[in-house]
Amino acid sequence: MEKRKKIGIMGGTFDPIHIGHLILGETAYQQFHLDKVLFMPAGNPPHKRDRKDRADNAQRTEMVRRAISSNAHFELSMEEMEKDGLSYTYETLEHLKQLHPDTDYYFILGADSLYDFDKWKEPGRILKACTILVATRNHTSYERLEAVMTLLEEKYHGKIEKLDSLNIDISSRQIRSWIQEGRSLAYYVPETVISYIVENNIYKDCDTDEIRLHQV
Repeated sequence: MEKRKKIGIMGGTFDPIHIGHLILGETAYQQFHLDKVLFMPAGNPPHKRDRKDRADNAQRTEMVRRAISSNAHFELSMEEMEKDGLSYTYETLEHLKQLHPDTDYYFILGADSLYDFDKWKEPGRILKACTILVATRNHTSYERLEAVMTLLEEKYHGKIEKLDSLNIDISSRQIRSWIQEGRSLAYYVPETVISYIVENNIYKDCDTDEIRLHQV
C-alpha cells in the first residue's frame, strides 16, 4: 500500500509575511513529519475585505515567494489567490482533497483564530478535511487553549494538535506599524522581503529611506 502524503497549509494574507509565519511552517514540518508546507496567500478572505493602502495580490504573492525561496520543503500555492469571489477555507480544503485523495492535510492556525473557529464558514467540514495544528502566543492561556481544543474536537469530531513552536508574538499589523514608525524590520522579516517593500513603496505611509537605513 502506497504511503499517504502529509501536506501542511499555512494560509494568510501575508501583508507582509514575517519570521513568525516561517517558524510555524518549519515547526509543523519537523514536528509532524510533513512532506512539504504550502504557503497559500488568501485572495479575497471574507473576514478581511477592507484592504485599502495595503499590498496588492501580486505584491503579497511575490513577498511570499521571496521569503520561502531558500527552503526546499516550502512551496507557494495559488489555490486561493486565483479563485474568483470570496475564499472560504472549507472549499479550499475540499477541493484539494478531491484533487489529491492520497494526501492528508494539516492546516496551521494561531490560537486567536482557533478561538473564533465556531464563527468560520462550515467549521465541521474544515475539521473533516484536515487536522488543525494550532500555535500559541504569549497572551494565550494554555488551560483555555486545551479547553477550546477539546470542545471543538468533540463538537465537530475532528482532530486538533498543538504545535510545539517558539512563542513568537508578532503580527503583520505590528510590522506595518513599525514601517510607519521607521523602526527596523531586521530579523523579523526576511531581507529579500524588506528590500521588496522598500523598492516598491508598498506601505505608502512609511518612510522608505528610514527602512533602508535600518536594514543593516
